[in-house]
Amino acid sequence: MAAAVEESAPKRLKQDSCAGAGGDDGDGETNGGPAVLSPVSGFKPERVLRDSAREKTVFVHGKVEEQEAVIILEKTPISQDTLEEMLKTSTVKLEMKNDIYSTYQLQAPPHLNEIKTTVICPATEKHVKKYLHQETFLIEESGDDYSAITLPYISSQSFSVQWVYNILEKKAEADRIVFEDPDLNVGFVLLPDFKWNQKQLDDLYLIAIVHRRGIKSLRDLTSDDLPLLKNIQKKGLEAVQKRYSIPPSKLRVYLHYQPSYYHLHVHITSLDYEAPGCGVERAHLLSDVIQNLQADSRYYRSRTITFPLRADDALLLKFREAGKL
Repeated sequence: MAAAVEESAPKRLKQDSCAGAGGDDGDGETNGGPAVLSPVSGFKPERVLRDSAREKTVFVHGKVEEQEAVIILEKTPISQDTLEEMLKTSTVKLEMKNDIYSTYQLQAPPHLNEIKTTVICPATEKHVKKYLHQETFLIEESGDDYSAITLPYISSQSFSVQWVYNILEKKAEADRIVFEDPDLNVGFVLLPDFKWNQKQLDDLYLIAIVHRRGIKSLRDLTSDDLPLLKNIQKKGLEAVQKRYSIPPSKLRVYLHYQPSYYHLHVHITSLDYEAPGCGVERAHLLSDVIQNLQADSRYYRSRTITFPLRADDALLLKFREAGKL
């Protein structure tokens, strides 16, 4: 989920005038059925924010009925289950042939040629900046820096996590929950991140969102939170193995710092999938977090943590003003 952004749920299509009458959840389905109205057809593109040939995605800024919007188009992976049908039923155009080598343009039938489309509408300036290609800098944040710079910045911003509470309270996405431990102290809900289309396991991506409120990020964790973290580690991985037959040894389980939204959540991805944000500069393995807190209750309150910030991030400006960059 995921994904998410600071001011709303970036990976979710908000149920307003942009979403049409049915409340499309971003995957072409409206509460489990076919979409009635599509915000995509009324989208007027203005500029490409970023594209990636490697990831086969493009981020486009534009408007839907005069409201600012961002659309993310992503070519879905080829499924092994439909490979034979695709090769048999597609039209093929020869481009080049040389000895044993030949290349073709293959046009698959529409139902095998899907493009995952995520709509953010109405989009704020922060959403637009989030997907705009920007220079990135690494910040070294000490415990004192967090208290003096980062925490006041977080507290001064209106980073709404109401969409998270909607999930926890079953007001939204209840049908997508894979597993739940309802305990308000150590419990969590487990559901697919919208980066995963759930059609193959190679790029499995789940998010465990804790029920307990008030834990913003890694920085808030102490040894008092070990029962919560161990519960996610144990029951979360058991749920994945039961549901998807993937053992813990094939999963990457981690927290982001900085997170994309300030309510504690844990990412669970396939080890075979190089998910966005799984690099060493942002991801902290849950197993390492547990061991660090076992060794030092206030480990994440005091240690220096390195993380990336984009050139347009307001927090980067705060670090510059403090002479830290």
